[in-house]
Amino acid sequence: MDIDVPLRELGGFDSSALRDAILAQDESAWHEDDYRQSTYDVHLKTQSIVLIFTDGSGWPNPEIRKEPGWDRLHEVAVPLMHEILGKHYPAGGTIVRAMAAKLLAGGNIKPHVDKHPSFHCGHRIHVPITTNPRVRFMIDGRPYQFEVGQVYELNNQRKHSVMNKGGEDRITFIFDYVPPGPLAIQAA
Repeated sequence: MDIDVPLRELGGFDSSALRDAILAQDESAWHEDDYRQSTYDVHLKTQSIVLIFTDGSGWPNPEIRKEPGWDRLHEVAVPLMHEILGKHYPAGGTIVRAMAAKLLAGGNIKPHVDKHPSFHCGHRIHVPITTNPRVRFMIDGRPYQFEVGQVYELNNQRKHSVMNKGGEDRITFIFDYVPPGPLAIQAA
């Protein structure tokens, strides 16, 4: 969603239970769903544990599916998502995507703008799980460094990219929230 600024800081939230649950996942969990990697070139150097997802088909009434990560992570992810939403967004909308996204050490996500109408009307929220000093999130050519314990909303209608020049993988929990109202019914 175009939020008029590149990035909005939503403040500090205790994400430690979600962090612990994500970091406890077997390596195989990161490979059970490669839809994003096989569909979008910009995500080739990423891995995901997906809880809920829509590819946006059928918009503005998309099918939203629970994916394999749901059973293992929803008990810690849902309360945190609801806490963030309750503090910053109107009630009554829909979470259309939720996932842990790993950017491999040395990897990058090339500059892009999220195109599907769901991204035009949905808030894209990032909860850093792990990072390192050599991770840079670029929005409109300006670098940002996300901190664990903080939560951010990304303006995904501006050109953005991520590079991880560090020796450790970077993991972020990402979810998309479409609020109720006229924006939510924009057609493709």
